[in-house]
Amino acid sequence: GKMALHQFLCCLAVMIFLSSKACASLSSNNRIIGGDDASPGEWPWQVTLQLDSNHFCGGSLISDQWVLTAAQCLFTGIGRITVFLGRHNVSGPNPNDVSRKVEDAVCHPDYDVFTFDNDICLLKLSAPVNFTDYIYPVCLAAANSTFHSGTSSWVTGWGVTENGTLPDILQEVEVPVVGNNECECSYPSGITDNMICSGHRQGGKGICQGDGGGSLLIEDRNNSVWLQIGILSFTRGCALPMIPAGYTRVSRYQEWITDVTGTSQPGFHEQVTLHTSSLICSYRALPVFLSIWLDKSQRCASR
Repeated sequence: GKMALHQFLCCLAVMIFLSSKACASLSSNNRIIGGDDASPGEWPWQVTLQLDSNHFCGGSLISDQWVLTAAQCLFTGIGRITVFLGRHNVSGPNPNDVSRKVEDAVCHPDYDVFTFDNDICLLKLSAPVNFTDYIYPVCLAAANSTFHSGTSSWVTGWGVTENGTLPDILQEVEVPVVGNNECECSYPSGITDNMICSGHRQGGKGICQGDGGGSLLIEDRNNSVWLQIGILSFTRGCALPMIPAGYTRVSRYQEWITDVTGTSQPGFHEQVTLHTSSLICSYRALPVFLSIWLDKSQRCASR
C-alpha cells in the first residue's frame, strides 16, 4: 500500500513538473562554443519543411501542434509539405525524428510579398507530437520585448554554408542583433517595426542564401529559457560586411499567434535587453552599390 502510494505520488510529481514546462529551458542545451555543426537535440524545436524529400524551409515548434515559419515558405499547397521534427541530418531519418503532414496553414493576412512585411505563418500539424529530448517547443518573445543593437543571438538552419554547399547537419552561428536604423542603411527599401536584423559588421559569419523560416534566438537568463525573437525572412549575398539578415520580429505578433493557436498555446516571455550603443551608417560603411541612395542614407544617419 505505502509503496504503491509512494510510486503514485512520484509519478504525479513528474507529470506536474512536465506539464508546467511550457517551453525549452537553457539546461536542455549543450552547445559547442565556436562550432558550426549543432549537436543532436541541441535545438529541439528546429523543424525542416520538405517537398518531395527536399528541405526547402525551416521552422520552429512552438506547441504540441503548431509550427512557426515564414509566409514566403507557403508557395505550394500544404498537401505537398511534410514537417520533420527531431531531425539532425536533414537528408536522412534518425531514431529520434517524427514526421507530420500539415492540416492547416494560417499566414498573416497583411503579408507583403514585395517588402516581406508580416512574413509569418503558422502551420497546424496533422496530429500533436509528444515532447522528447529531441522534440520540444521554443518560447516566444512577448509583446513588449526589446532587443538592443549588439545583443548576442543565435541562428540555426540548413541554409547554404560559406563555401556554397548545402549542409546535411544542422548549422548554428552566433550573431549580434543590428538596430533597425542601422539595418535600414543596408536595405533602403525599408525596415519596418515588424522586422529585426542581425549580422556581424565585418561579415563572414551568418546566413548565406538562408533558410527561410529559420529561427533567431536569444538566451533569456532571467527565465532560464530560449526565446525565439525572429523568423528569417530576407538576406542579400552571403554574410557580407554591413549587410545584416532581416527577420520577422516575433514579439509584434503575440496577440495574432495566441488567437490562431487557440487551445494549443505557446509559451511567451518578455525580455528587455540592456542598452548598448547602436551605430548608424556612414557613407564609408555603405556598400558601393548603395551609394546611389544618398538621400536615404542621409536621413538614415541623422535619425
